[in-house]
Amino acid sequence: MGKTLGIAGAGLALALLPWLTGSFGVDLVTKIMIFAILALSLELLVGLTGLVCFGQAALFGLAGYAAVRLSPESEAASAWWLLPASIGVAGAYALFMGALSLRTKGVYFIMVTLAFAQMAYYVVHDTPLGGGTDGIYLYFKPTLAIGGWVLADLDKPLTFYYFVLACLAAVFGKLVLLGRSRFGRALAGIHANEQRMRAAGFSTYPYKLAAFVLSGCIAGLAGFLFAVKDGFVNPELLSWHQSGAVLIMIILGGLGHWRGAVLGAFAFTLLQELFQSEAVFGPFAKHWHLGMGATIIACVALLPRGLIGVPALVRQRLFGEASE
Repeated sequence: MGKTLGIAGAGLALALLPWLTGSFGVDLVTKIMIFAILALSLELLVGLTGLVCFGQAALFGLAGYAAVRLSPESEAASAWWLLPASIGVAGAYALFMGALSLRTKGVYFIMVTLAFAQMAYYVVHDTPLGGGTDGIYLYFKPTLAIGGWVLADLDKPLTFYYFVLACLAAVFGKLVLLGRSRFGRALAGIHANEQRMRAAGFSTYPYKLAAFVLSGCIAGLAGFLFAVKDGFVNPELLSWHQSGAVLIMIILGGLGHWRGAVLGAFAFTLLQELFQSEAVFGPFAKHWHLGMGATIIACVALLPRGLIGVPALVRQRLFGEASE
């Protein structure tokens, strides 16, 4: 009950936030919610299934490029077909990547997914398809319309904010239900002991591949939203740095918890904004990686369960309760 109330309270706070802050706050929280969707996609692989993937940025970036490339240059595209098409591109590459990389395990799996991500990165970086290092622009942002009646113009920041919030809520809710389903419990069993799952009669490869493709589709949703938000994509969206940042988000928030992925996305992005602020750190802001790295190391050392475990840690320290 407490968790449900906490999630409902967080959702209500996000819904009311545009009325309490300015355009900068709306833009920042919109970006954070997009990264929270991306973090949830990786949590499905790492936290639930036990697959440490280092290629999530490729799926994120390819969907963004698909959204821009498939959009006409003379008018706004319909989100009814552009969104599924962008997700489909990410899902198709996830199927290709997963079908081969899941033949490996451990550190080899990590390296193969990184190799696939770098392949996609250099395709958009070194060919006219992705516009090279300059990237490409989205001239008209898509709209949601029925019979000429515009339901949502995604070019409006407030409308787009609530669209992203609805997407985040939908992804979060679906993943919670998935975790409680037979499929989700099978993935958790694979994470705990894949050999025992095979002995119990489960063919683990199709389960892992399905999880990989689903994760890719969710990352594709985040990539589409990011491209629409900025109206611009460049190869950095597919870089290994982006994959590493998302991995840090879910570790920072707390592995094995959907709430942790969202919390980690908020914490990581806000910390990044803080250390980059010249108003707070002055000239030291240009060395923000140093402060950011030290903070993350401290969080990992002092909070082994991530930020999601802070309440339990406080109760343990104050009241001597045993940790879960």
